[in-house]
Amino acid sequence: MKRNIICVAVAAVAALTLTSCGAGAKKGAAATAQPQEEKAVLVKVAPVVSEQVAETIEFTTTLLPFKKSFITPQMSLRIDAINVNVGDHVRKGQLVAKLDKNQYNQSSVQLKNAEQNLQRMKSVYEAGGVSKSQIDELETSVSVLKETVANLERNIDLRAPFDGIITGRYNEPGDLFTMAGNADGGVGVLQVMQINRLKAVVAISEQYYPQVYKGMKVKVTADVYPDKEFEGTVNIVYPAINASTHTFNVEVTVPNGKEVLRPGMFARTEFNMGDRQSLVVPDVAIQKQMGVNDRYVYVIKDGVAERRVVTLGRQVGEKVEILSGVAAGEMVAITSLSKIKNGSAVEVVAE
Repeated sequence: MKRNIICVAVAAVAALTLTSCGAGAKKGAAATAQPQEEKAVLVKVAPVVSEQVAETIEFTTTLLPFKKSFITPQMSLRIDAINVNVGDHVRKGQLVAKLDKNQYNQSSVQLKNAEQNLQRMKSVYEAGGVSKSQIDELETSVSVLKETVANLERNIDLRAPFDGIITGRYNEPGDLFTMAGNADGGVGVLQVMQINRLKAVVAISEQYYPQVYKGMKVKVTADVYPDKEFEGTVNIVYPAINASTHTFNVEVTVPNGKEVLRPGMFARTEFNMGDRQSLVVPDVAIQKQMGVNDRYVYVIKDGVAERRVVTLGRQVGEKVEILSGVAAGEMVAITSLSKIKNGSAVEVVAE
């Protein structure tokens, strides 16, 4: 009997212990389930500032030779020799081709005979043997022959009209030159271009007409040389506006002493149209939304991050022009951008 009483007492104590443990466990679980406060993200900020920003406008174009010419005789003659080939550099006045001299020689003999005949007839005229009109007729004949010989002399020796490089050769020695057009849309034995400077004709919107002037400096780049810049100069501002496109043409001269640029290359020209007052932020503050083209920043106010979609202008050094979305004086986050989202609690730390 005594033993039974002891067993009941032990069982009661055990039950109380288990109940106590269960209650404690439930209390602990409840405590763990309580939500924790969001920890503020530490960020550095920079102000949105208003600055004078250069207004630069880019226009695409194709580079052209500064000068281009077809070296062409004025009559059909057989070609005796061509002294240059495509790619050869030539100097102004250099002999580049010779044409057949037979016609020149024949005309020269005719001229000499006509001059001698004129001198004889003048003696006869002074003696009263011929009329003045006959002498005038002979003088006219001599003058025509002189012009023919001079023209033939200019055409049998073809010379470079300016310093340049040969870019086309359309005949070979022995060919009879004709006035038929060639593959480059011209008529000539050879083609020469001046490429130690080039030009670019750019169509610019009429709104910028007051800002563009002769002598204006222009930054020129070519896609084939992405790391090089060339300084061009406005050489001609065309005086008329195209009524259908509302643009005007500008000719830009581009120095090319090393001839790294070539006619026909695609190029970009950048014109500085003056300064304007603009809002800028550090470029590190700009974020891009995945899947779309939206750009945004986090504006920090009263310890909270607000996501703002912004419209970007141009890159200005390490800053970006903001056309809309923020106001001057607002603070934007420049660090910890991957850790914050719209509405995040933040704590601003000093630089």
